Order: sequence, then structure tokens, then C-alpha cells
Amino acid sequence: MFNFHKNHRNLVIVSLTVYVFLSIIIAIIPAYKLQTVQPLPNQNPLSVKEQAGLKVYVAENCAACHTQQVRNIDMDKMWGDRPSMPSDYFYSKKRLDVWKQSPSILGSERTGPDLTNVGKRQAGVEWHLLHLYNPRIVVKESIMPGYPWLFVEKDSTQISKNDVVVPVPKKFLSNPSKKIVAGKKALELAAYLQSLKQTDLPEAARPAFIPASKVKTITATGGQGALPDGKALYAQHCAACHQPDGTGLVGAFPPLVGSPIVNNTDIDLYVKIILQGYDARSDFGVMPGFAEQLTDEEITAIMNHERSSWGNKAEPVKLEKVKSIREFVMQLNQ
Repeated sequence: MFNFHKNHRNLVIVSLTVYVFLSIIIAIIPAYKLQTVQPLPNQNPLSVKEQAGLKVYVAENCAACHTQQVRNIDMDKMWGDRPSMPSDYFYSKKRLDVWKQSPSILGSERTGPDLTNVGKRQAGVEWHLLHLYNPRIVVKESIMPGYPWLFVEKDSTQISKNDVVVPVPKKFLSNPSKKIVAGKKALELAAYLQSLKQTDLPEAARPAFIPASKVKTITATGGQGALPDGKALYAQHCAACHQPDGTGLVGAFPPLVGSPIVNNTDIDLYVKIILQGYDARSDFGVMPGFAEQLTDEEITAIMNHERSSWGNKAEPVKLEKVKSIREFVMQLNQ
């Protein structure tokens, strides 16, 4: 009909028409609709420091290995409390400057984990700084490259009160006599990563996940009714800092092996630390609280796993006791 093999003019016209049509459908119309998106209620804008961290994130090409999109399928539940929606990107879709368009942070593959909710999973700045300096410090199996150029080596005499010293174990230092200080870009990038938290939505307005055809649930009775799998919960929420074997990280995260807090018969302080977090000042990094992330059943399961693993032999924790401690803590905070 068009005689493409003979009439090059028809070939060019049809090709151009198809190209323009697809550009309008795929690029122009979605971009126009994106301009009408509004932020979610209670969604916090990026601070100046976090905006600078976003630029570092883009410059270091973190999106090549990490996504920021929780898909609406059941397997993505581990990355976020709900599927992502356009409003989640309201404050990150703006142009970086006059010459640079809005950054593409959604990513296309997960060589590393999705970062949509990493600010909730890893709220402490020490973890992010250690991970950026050398990922193998906190995740032994990590294949992520380190970013040592974002840090500065200093002698103890050169450190000022404004310097943020990263508690890097000596075996990871090229010169054990030196201290590792986070540079400006490292602090900005860590601040941006800490800001990545999904905005909470009412249950009725929350997008749903498409359930898997076969959902496998793992429970452990522990002699007190069904509880979630404490080992799996520990791996998801605790192992990145305290390590899968509970040994912690010297100078950064305390060990749980033989811990007097973990093994104590009085669990009040133990539960309060999980709920509210803990700031050990110079001894260890700051632990974030998990009151909003973990249910009483999940906390009980994690505690029972920690109290019965790695040589710990403490008595199992009762769910009713954890509930009563949470109620007391919440009343004090009101």
C-alpha cells in the first residue's frame, strides 16, 4: 500500500507520525498529568540538606542498582507499607536546576534493595554512613561498592567538635591510626536516605497489594499461642545492625550474644529500648524506636528469638507482658 521499499518519502512520513504519536502518549501526556499531582496530607517536603543529598544520590548513580517504587504485588510488601503512588514523588520530581531535568529515581532493577522506605528500616545515621563507607561492614554479603571519597581520614588531633566521626572497625581501615570523618556530601546523602519514608495513609485510602496466589505464613507457637516467625522478623528489622549471628559491630552496634539486657528476667528495659530506641552516646550508634513499625506479637517473637539464639538461654517472653509495658510507655508519652 505505502510501497515503503520504493517510496522513501512515505517511509519517513509514517515513521515520523508513529514517533510523534508515541511521544505524546508515552511522554508528553504523563508529564502533563504529573504537574497536577499534589502532595499527600502530612507529607514532609525535603529540607535543604536532603535536597542536596538527592543531588548526590543522582550524581553517584544510585538509581542504577536501587529502585524507589513499591509495586502493587504481594512480593513488594517487604519494601513498603503500601504500593507507591505519584504523590510520593511530589518533592523529588522538581528540576535539579535550570539545565537539569527532574531526577529519575524510580530505577529499573534491584541489584540492591528498594529504598522507598529505607528511612524507616534504617533510621540511624551511623548505619548509613558505615554502609556508604564500606557496605561489607554492616552487610557481609553486600556486592555494593563503597564510596570512600565521600569521607576524610584524619588524625585524632585534627578532629574538630563539628566533625562526624564514623565508627569504622579497625580491620576495615587502611591506616588503623586514622579516624574516618564523614564529608559534607556523605552527610547530605545519609540525610536524604533517612528521609525516605512512606507517608502514612488512612486504611480506606491506602492502595492495596495484589495478593499472591499462594500465601505462605510461618508461625511459631512458643507455648503461648500463635506468634510470627521471630527469626524472619529479626532478619528483616535487626540483623543489619546487630548482625545475623547477634555479634553486633564493635564501636557501632552492641552485641546481643550474652547481653545482660537481652537475658535479664526483668524485660522492662528490653521492651522500652525496642519501642523507644536507645542513645548510648559515645559507646554505640543511636538505635531508632520501633513502636510504630512492630506489633506486640512481632516484638514478642523477636525477643524470644534473641533470648534463645547464639547461646542465649533466657526464658520466653509472654505476649501479655509486652502489651502491658507498651501501654505503660505510651501513657508516659501522652
